[in-house]
Amino acid sequence: MDKSSREKKIVRTGILGMVANFFLAGFKTAVGLISNSISIVLDAVNNLTDSLSSAVTIIGIKMAGKTPDRKHPFGYGRIEYFSALIIAGIVLYAGISSMVESIKKIISPETPDYSLISLVIVFIAVLIKIFLGIHFQKVGKNTNSESLVNSGKDALMDSIISASTLITAIIFVITGLALEAYLGVIISLLIIRTAISMLKETVSELLGESTSVETAKQVIDLVCSEKEVDGAYDLVLNNYGPNSFRGSVHISVNDYLTADEIDLLQRRITSKVYEKTGIILNAIGIYSKNTKHDDSYEKEQLLRKNLSDISEITQVHGFYIDVNSKTVRFDVVISLDCKNRNEIYLEAVKKAESLFNGYQITAVSDISYTDLLDSKDFK
Repeated sequence: MDKSSREKKIVRTGILGMVANFFLAGFKTAVGLISNSISIVLDAVNNLTDSLSSAVTIIGIKMAGKTPDRKHPFGYGRIEYFSALIIAGIVLYAGISSMVESIKKIISPETPDYSLISLVIVFIAVLIKIFLGIHFQKVGKNTNSESLVNSGKDALMDSIISASTLITAIIFVITGLALEAYLGVIISLLIIRTAISMLKETVSELLGESTSVETAKQVIDLVCSEKEVDGAYDLVLNNYGPNSFRGSVHISVNDYLTADEIDLLQRRITSKVYEKTGIILNAIGIYSKNTKHDDSYEKEQLLRKNLSDISEITQVHGFYIDVNSKTVRFDVVISLDCKNRNEIYLEAVKKAESLFNGYQITAVSDISYTDLLDSKDFK
């Protein structure tokens, strides 16, 4: 889906939510004031905040669509995450406000007066909210919009709130037992819980999460589909907004390739990855695969076998041995769960020195920025 189509879908959905919630808020406010129902009034306030959330979503997607400039050369895509954060904040505020008002009504209770028309309006509101919640989440997942997904979660929560309000109203009509203030407390806690969950998810994305295994595997497979590439490693993808990734990768190629051949290979890889995934590879590093020594493969396997005893090391790659200059170089990937990375690195170097006595060892400590290496991988 191109950026223009994605923006149009999100804006249309946002306008639908803004209009629907605005009218729901108006109807519920009237019903709540007439029937003296705090739960319906709070429900109306919640709809008003939802309308504001939709407005924030529209503003966010419009601002995120701005073209890159000198100040922000990677674009403005991350604004969408901030709009999702604002929506989560609005939901949290609504939950806390509802809690305060519900507690006030418990301390100073008032008797509601429901009519048939008020119950019918609340029932219709439940149906509308379920539709909006499902629709928002569907479009949000389809367009990778965290703001819409958050709005969808909030709408489904609102449908539960409205349904609960309807149930307590029916109980009051039948038995005369007023439970809505107590229900308001429970509903407020659910709203606050949902808001905190939204905040945690959005903050996690702003901090920068590891690339999904699916995306990483797709990129690695595309890179390795070139016949000159013997392996792809150290994939790093930086997220600059939904569906906006830039990154780098290392590839292993035979040491007899010329600079011109490597240049052409890098350009083919960059174009292929962008065409298939929309991901821009800003840099492709090179590992040289030894073809000058017949026993280089055996020596590499010997090193990997010895380092496989160190549980914190998940992969060894970029191995190259030069008998003439007496040098050995390689990279070790150390698990992100490791607390003593430098000690593990020094242990790996020490083992390599004992295996290749008299050789100068040049080792680089790596980490995996994706979950692709989820177990020991010495391939």
